[in-house]
Amino acid sequence: MSGGEAPKVPAPPVPTDPAARENLTRILSSPSYVRAQDDVAYLARPGLRGVRLLLELEKTDDFLNEEAIRSTVVVFGGARLTESSPWYRAAYEFGRLVSTTCQVDGLCDFVITTGGGPGAMEAANRGAFDSGAKTVGLNIQLPHEQWPNAYITPSLCFRFHYFGIRKMHFLMRAKALVAFPGGFGTLDELFETLTLIQTGKMSRVPVVLVGRAYWEKLINWQFLVDEGAIAKRDLDLIAYAETAAEAWGAIVDYYGKYPMPAGSPFLNGPK
Repeated sequence: MSGGEAPKVPAPPVPTDPAARENLTRILSSPSYVRAQDDVAYLARPGLRGVRLLLELEKTDDFLNEEAIRSTVVVFGGARLTESSPWYRAAYEFGRLVSTTCQVDGLCDFVITTGGGPGAMEAANRGAFDSGAKTVGLNIQLPHEQWPNAYITPSLCFRFHYFGIRKMHFLMRAKALVAFPGGFGTLDELFETLTLIQTGKMSRVPVVLVGRAYWEKLINWQFLVDEGAIAKRDLDLIAYAETAAEAWGAIVDYYGKYPMPAGSPFLNGPK
């Protein structure tokens, strides 16, 4: 056997008795004989949901670690934005700006991370892709948006079944969240992030909403304060921007006041 050759699995003994021989064939083809780790049908059973959740959590974490992704900037936004939209162009420029600023000298900080779909997600991934940087897509199987856009680093494109685990990966390495105009999915992810920060379940990060007129028409933040639903100080969790440069500037300003991880490009000031 040569060095790289796998050992051959010996053939099973063949009984002389025809009935035993037939039964052995049935044994070897039975689902019970398939190793659990290789049994996709078994792993899909309802009772194995916890195992599947753990697999989605660990696989993505392992691959991100292998690619040395230390921190991310998460970009949310509408899947229906087209290339002609000013918000698509702003998301593209934001992805390009962040990636060319932070992915230097082998560091993978502030890596652009999206849901991996079309619209604003595609634009941000594309900006990073066109600058030659790594970029992450956390895709999920949906009826209409289950395919990843073409601008994600291949080894950093993941497909999820569970929204909950996908959301965890959005925020586990996040150092900022930037939301472009969007719909239900964008609102869901935005409010989950704000809730986790407000309740102290995650460290505070800058949350930047691009397009103030859109967001203030969509959500009456002051009404929530006036009704006592949130505290006035909760409004400080949100910053606004109109352009990619302003969005990035809000993140830079925030981390000019707050400590950064060791080795961050901002330790010596923004570039």
